Amino acid sequence: MTYEREPLVDVRHAAFLQGGVSICIGACDRDLMPTLVRATGCRIAPDRRKVTVFLSATQGALVLRAIRDNGMVTVVFSEPSTHKTVQLKGRDAEIGGLQAGDIHIVERYRGAFSRELEPLGFEEILIRTLLSCPPADLVSLSFTPCEAYSQTPGPKAGEPLQATA
Repeated sequence: MTYEREPLVDVRHAAFLQGGVSICIGACDRDLMPTLVRATGCRIAPDRRKVTVFLSATQGALVLRAIRDNGMVTVVFSEPSTHKTVQLKGRDAEIGGLQAGDIHIVERYRGAFSRELEPLGFEEILIRTLLSCPPADLVSLSFTPCEAYSQTPGPKAGEPLQATA
């Protein structure tokens, strides 16, 4: 009999990860040199076991090279207005193309992130420029979260993410 644990991402966290949050993808190359790139959206599998983020292949070339070397990834999701932050880690990251509907997810994300930052004084054109990328340059990065942490500043920062039913 195989025991399969519950996914680390619950429904509430899935909604947060797919919202208008800042998404940064980090990786380390074979020399343990860290590299980082901003993502342009997120898709969570219906069973919440697989997380897919989208990024520019050009801007993320170093991250993608590091992931090809070792499959390890860290993705940080942070809501600028509240500083609520979640960190996911994976060891099985795979780079792929886009699926039907992914461009819509990226566009929806750009709008949601712009709306999140607008009350903080950032104009939509600035955020859309920051996240712009030709559709042909977008790639997906999918992984199974094997570790998940709350990184919201405060006494619980660094604690394992607590899923709720």
